Amino acid sequence: MIKSNAKILFVCMGNICRSPTAEGVFRALASRHSELHEIKIDSCGTIGYHVGEPPDPRSVEAANRRGYDLSSIRSRKLSSDDFVRFDYILVMDEDNLANTKYFANENNLPTKHIKLFLDFAKDSPLTEVPDPYYGGASGFDDVIDLIEAASDGLIGELMDR
Repeated sequence: MIKSNAKILFVCMGNICRSPTAEGVFRALASRHSELHEIKIDSCGTIGYHVGEPPDPRSVEAANRRGYDLSSIRSRKLSSDDFVRFDYILVMDEDNLANTKYFANENNLPTKHIKLFLDFAKDSPLTEVPDPYYGGASGFDDVIDLIEAASDGLIGELMDR
């Protein structure tokens, strides 16, 4: 059965590099499948330092080079509502996974749908999407490679391939 109306939330720390990139890349890749036309996709951060800001310019540039548009995305902080509204809460790294689960547990919210996004990248030796913020420009391209691989795996699950 195709999960065409799934609701997916991508989470990183500040919601300016990895999770908005995941939102933009996944939105573009899912749009290629008419069966997934009703899917809801969003992103957020576990901290609120960048609320209302667009993605990091280096993320935007790397995404644009690959044909992905991040221009409409604005940073927001994880909220209690997210744990009820989304079917998948996909986190970029172990630290933010722990923070997301802690937030859920402290607020008596469900946690069974929280997991690492790279769990869907079956051939990746990595388990986390590394934060490119303090690295060089190539880190943003590496992030897109990992996100594309995980997105393909998630699309496969949603379409029950």
